[in-house]
Amino acid sequence: MANRIRLEDRECPLSTTVQHVGEWWTLLILHDAFDGYSRFDQFQDNLGISSSMLTARLKTLVADGLLERRPYQSNPVRYEYLLTDLGRTLRPVILALAAWGNSRLAPEQRSMILVHATTGDEVEPVVVDAGTGRRLDDSDTYVFTAGPAAGTAMRNRYAPRQATPTHTD
Repeated sequence: MANRIRLEDRECPLSTTVQHVGEWWTLLILHDAFDGYSRFDQFQDNLGISSSMLTARLKTLVADGLLERRPYQSNPVRYEYLLTDLGRTLRPVILALAAWGNSRLAPEQRSMILVHATTGDEVEPVVVDAGTGRRLDDSDTYVFTAGPAAGTAMRNRYAPRQATPTHTD
């Protein structure tokens, strides 16, 4: 049997991110939280998710520090789930995912669009380099490389490739 690397053992930031938000119910719950939903019954009614699955996902989101569980009623005790500062940092990711999905549809096929809250103008989220403001697109202009904390496997993966000289004799 081949050796398998467990997701939590990988040092890749993509792997660790997927560990937290890769389950599709998680992204939908976070999307609802960004839209102002905070109570169990709101999430369940909107998503049509089973109570056991919702309970498990909410527990994980709280344990991961993306949502905070806070009582809003004392008798019986009922809780609401609010985005933490860490959870709010995922909003651009969710916006980018939704924009990617919409980019594959004709405008008349889009059931949800992003608009400016004041003007109502439709906006298109893009990912840009914070330092230069340049758009990060699907070109080869921007590539991953090993970072300062990279282990051997990551350094090997992103080792500089030797250019093969072309000589004409």
